[in-house]
Amino acid sequence: MMLRFPISKVAPAAAVILALAGCAARAPAPAPIDINLVALNDFHGHLEASKFVYTSARAPHEATVSAGGIDNLAAALQAFRQQDPELLLVGAGDLVGASPAMSSMWADEPSIVALGMLGLRVSSVGNHEFDQGRRELLRKQNGGCVSALPAKACKLTPDFSGAPYTYLAANVIDSATGKPLLPAYSIQQVKGVNIAFIGAVLQDTASVVTASGIAGLQFTDEANAINGAVTAARAQGARAFVVLIHEGGSTTEPFDQPDCSQLKGPIVGIARKLDPAIRLIISGHTHKGFQCKVDGRVITQAQMGGHVLSRIKLTIDPASGAVRDIVVRNVPVLAGEYPADPKVSAYLASVKTQSQAALSRPVARVSARSTLRKKNDAGESPLGDMIADAIVDATRAQGVQVGFMNVGGMRADFDVGDDLVATFGQAQVVLPFSNTLVVMDMTGAQLHALLEQQFLRPDEVEGHAMLQVSRGLSYRWSDALPKGQKVVAGSIRIDGVPLDEAKTYRVVANNFLAEGADGFPMFAKAVNKHDTNIVDLDAFIALLVKNERAGAAAGLAAPAPRIVRVK
Repeated sequence: MMLRFPISKVAPAAAVILALAGCAARAPAPAPIDINLVALNDFHGHLEASKFVYTSARAPHEATVSAGGIDNLAAALQAFRQQDPELLLVGAGDLVGASPAMSSMWADEPSIVALGMLGLRVSSVGNHEFDQGRRELLRKQNGGCVSALPAKACKLTPDFSGAPYTYLAANVIDSATGKPLLPAYSIQQVKGVNIAFIGAVLQDTASVVTASGIAGLQFTDEANAINGAVTAARAQGARAFVVLIHEGGSTTEPFDQPDCSQLKGPIVGIARKLDPAIRLIISGHTHKGFQCKVDGRVITQAQMGGHVLSRIKLTIDPASGAVRDIVVRNVPVLAGEYPADPKVSAYLASVKTQSQAALSRPVARVSARSTLRKKNDAGESPLGDMIADAIVDATRAQGVQVGFMNVGGMRADFDVGDDLVATFGQAQVVLPFSNTLVVMDMTGAQLHALLEQQFLRPDEVEGHAMLQVSRGLSYRWSDALPKGQKVVAGSIRIDGVPLDEAKTYRVVANNFLAEGADGFPMFAKAVNKHDTNIVDLDAFIALLVKNERAGAAAGLAAPAPRIVRVK
């Protein structure tokens, strides 16, 4: 006889069996993928460790240490890669340019080689990569010895193969082709995830580099270019997106403050216009260390000179490719923290040996252990006074009466040893650009307008970028006066005589300023321009030598007062 079971008894049992079968068939969800990045920016050819003054979130008192240097960077990265061999090192521009002598005297080739030895994979281009023009930038990328710096290129070694890393710039367009001068993005596969690194440089690059060097290039809106690159990279299989941008901001918070929240500056506005898929922005340009959050995005910067590295962990959903979490730690790079990388240490020693004779050559005795580039409340610095005097002295025979120096052209204090004997290397680090001196005619009215332009610059981060002026030029200014009229009426004097706005004066400035760069377009309106081909560094050294021979060694503890700020 056949046994029959009530349906009500059978159905629940079957349901349980089916449910268990379903559980057995369903694979466990894949674990999130952690991708480790290390970022640096504004390395500026600092092959050796240098002074780093900082306040930490962990210890709020100010500290001064020696940090950076390719040997210490290599040691740290070697240790980090033992934790994760697939770690990627990336950059945010100004890796070279405005460099100390040991790099700049060789056209920055040793810095490019060293960064390759560190395993740098990709970097945005920075404005300083354009210092010697587009052709020299392309030489640095692709190699070769035909250079804008023929006295320096391929002199460390007889050939130069170019950067082993890739420069990126989505918003630098060649007008002749309508296409980016450099790749807009690079897709790197890490742990099975395709990550698009998208590069950009500040749209205002044209105002901070020599115009003739970038002829035929357009610097377009950063956010629009980046968003366009996201679309293109997504079509090529990218699943996560990281922006490397040479534009930044600043905050009063410490460089290692977790999730800092007071970031200000151009990068904030750019970030708010970016595609929602972009969760991480690695920035540069302002030389400010920070690790902030803005509207759910992480924006980080690692100070400058290799003093700090940004250690970044991206947690990726393996199914969707979406970024689940981002953790950033800005860490100082100090000597002796990690075992040395023998190969990089040996390379640094080799470059130092080849550079030593030139760098250690004494040039003149000076009167001060340090002449500072830091400006006083009026905007004047002792070093600015000295350099402005030097360029006038070098061109006095050509009728020059007034000289101007831009603060951005002075890259370091003029520091010498306890014996007060300045070496070539100590002078060169102050003026590393090899700018030449241009003499020109400007009317008194143009000089007046030029001084007013100091207060019209849209410079949120650094404030007024005052021109440094030579002996004989003086004036007063007040913040209480309206824009366009900040200079006190009737206060401008040249050699003690009130400025005559109808008179023509012979003026000297470096070739960068002479083309109207750095926010001073009035220089572009000058006439009867003549490039003397005198290098600003040579003029500076000549003044040091002349003063020593005259028994009045150069060196200023305080500015002259040539510029006076009044209430």
